[in-house]
Amino acid sequence: MAKKLYVGSLSYSTTDDGLKEFFSQAGQVNSATVIMDKRTGRSKGFGFVEMSSDSEADKAVEMMNGKELDGRKLIVNEARPMTDRPPMRREGGFRRGGFGGGGGGGGYGRREF
Repeated sequence: MAKKLYVGSLSYSTTDDGLKEFFSQAGQVNSATVIMDKRTGRSKGFGFVEMSSDSEADKAVEMMNGKELDGRKLIVNEARPMTDRPPMRREGGFRRGGFGGGGGGGGYGRREF
């Protein structure tokens, strides 16, 4: 199986087909996917490309990193394996942990008694 490449800084107008065509300059592309936001249907600005061989993937990183596509300079490197992430909460789609809620206000507009 060939290396999967991460492609960042994509224009919101870049499509799967456009990404595949662009990377075909470096060799045979097995797949090209622009990641879309499920709620809005808009591109998240990054995607993944899988080349047919490791040597073509290495060539694609060399050729395409910093090159312009649809008016944006791309960031291209070898994709890292996906790691386990905590499950999503139903309300609001936020992951558990992180920042807590509210809290008292500052001192603005307070009177001294």
